[in-house]
Amino acid sequence: MKITSIETFTNEFICMTRVRADDGAEGWGQVAPYNADITAAVIHRQVAPHALGRCADDIDALVERIPELEHKFPGAYLRRALGGLDTALWDMRGKRAGRSVCELLGGAPRPFPVYASSMRRDITPEAEAERLARLRDSHGYGAFKFRVGREYGHDEDEWPGRTEAIVPTLRKALGDDATLLVDANSCYTPRRAIEVGRILEDNGVVHFEEPCPYWEYDWTAEVTRALDLDVTGGEQDVNLADWRRMIETGVVNIPQPDICYLGGLSRTLKVAAMARSAGLPIVPHSANLSLVTVFTLHLMGAIENAGPYVEFSIEGLDYYPWQDGLFSPALVARDGKVMIPDGPGWGVEISPDWLEAADYRISEAD
Repeated sequence: MKITSIETFTNEFICMTRVRADDGAEGWGQVAPYNADITAAVIHRQVAPHALGRCADDIDALVERIPELEHKFPGAYLRRALGGLDTALWDMRGKRAGRSVCELLGGAPRPFPVYASSMRRDITPEAEAERLARLRDSHGYGAFKFRVGREYGHDEDEWPGRTEAIVPTLRKALGDDATLLVDANSCYTPRRAIEVGRILEDNGVVHFEEPCPYWEYDWTAEVTRALDLDVTGGEQDVNLADWRRMIETGVVNIPQPDICYLGGLSRTLKVAAMARSAGLPIVPHSANLSLVTVFTLHLMGAIENAGPYVEFSIEGLDYYPWQDGLFSPALVARDGKVMIPDGPGWGVEISPDWLEAADYRISEAD
């Protein structure tokens, strides 16, 4: 069962991948969103030559060997491209077995709790409170994540006083029973992160994501040691050696790998295993409604150290116009949960109309 072709269907934001084998089996995957056309070029230049002709079922060997063969390129694009191959091969494996990926991993498809994840900083505390309360009432969310600080903000807020205002405003609007999480997107130095963390603790916030620039592990560890709430992070990290360091030295309380950034499901399972050995849960990053959230639901429905919820974006087409019509059935939150797709493989079908409009390229075995 050899890989015979790797295809990409691409626009600037999304790249879907299809892998076919010599027995006629096929599987669908996706690379991380944004600059996906660049990632597609990397697939054909630096991933496909090493994968074509290899066994389609030996996913672990492929995703271990390709970064070694391309060792002069240790960064994000190669891992994003690798994720397109990996996720397509997992879909193929599930379809061949007639089972969902979740079931292949030992889990069972079921409704899984999610938290409503806001991406907005261009919104007043009052407006954010109103929309989150409305979504709570319509979709049953019990957990919510919102933004504090400015993205990579060097200790500055989106506008003066916004963080100090939004935290108590949302607590009051959503009530004491709501689980509140925040994301600082690498905004703070340790001193300011700890100051903000005290405000979060005073308002019962349980999750403080990426408080410091994500590459400053020592800064983040300082914040983790100083605060009682969970400090979380890791979405940007793509090197497994960095993950070992982060977990072994206690940089964060909750690791947050992104399946598409990290290089696929197989590599994310390695991070989950590292975290499990350290007694830590994981709550992966899945900040949009492309296939990354599908992948994450399958993972979290199966692993022993899954955190209590999956990130589920509440942003519509005004914020993410490129996520329209990618696949079916669409993911829908009901009673604060989203169903893990239960069909073979990932359990979704890529939209033929979307594929027809995408730029196409194929690499084939000789």
